[in-house]
Amino acid sequence: MTVTDLRELDGEVVSCRRCPRLVVWREEVARVKRAAFASEHYWGRPLPGFGDPEARVLLLGLAPAAHGGNRTGRIFTGDRSGDWLFASLHRVGFANQPTSVARDDGLRLSGAYITAAVRCAPPANRPLPVERDNCLPYLVRELALLGSVTVIVTLGSFAWDAALRALRTLGEPVPRPRPKFGHGVSVEVGRFTLLGCFHPSQQNTFTGKLTTTMMDEVLARAKELTARGQVQS
Repeated sequence: MTVTDLRELDGEVVSCRRCPRLVVWREEVARVKRAAFASEHYWGRPLPGFGDPEARVLLLGLAPAAHGGNRTGRIFTGDRSGDWLFASLHRVGFANQPTSVARDDGLRLSGAYITAAVRCAPPANRPLPVERDNCLPYLVRELALLGSVTVIVTLGSFAWDAALRALRTLGEPVPRPRPKFGHGVSVEVGRFTLLGCFHPSQQNTFTGKLTTTMMDEVLARAKELTARGQVQS
């Protein structure tokens, strides 16, 4: 894999118009805007992945937030879920700073790469099955290009399902019966370890379903697994 290959894929993602419903929605949100961001220029396009091209850990989310990534142009950037996620990534040692507010804010990831199962902000944060399937090839190609990735942290059940679909497409031996998502659940799928983590949505963080300790433990576990793999290799 070369960085050029990844950038070429990013370019394809950003120019994608495969899903008419999502195109209309993301562009409408970018045109109307939220009052708090009325003076800002919204990205209003699909989002490429972000992070270290030599990452050993890939974090997989659901889709960009309408006024988060769809506004800022970077996954998990500019919304409450991202605030929670990047603070944890910083505590565990994957990020050089605990905040992610804009594409030019100086944030860098080391050993980690973040992407989403669906690359456009969906209405009500609920992609349709056909939209999920339209985006799947991008994730498959990302995983193929990110050859150092051995651990996939799935943020929520939607991402867990997408990861299993992508790994099956890559020819990895997905266990039968199909593994069920759960926070802290791990499963070996070929050369990959899949780790489940509740999504850092406000619905989960405000209610205590996901705590900072719970998220930190999953990310620390991911880091531990990659370190162990390096020693073994």
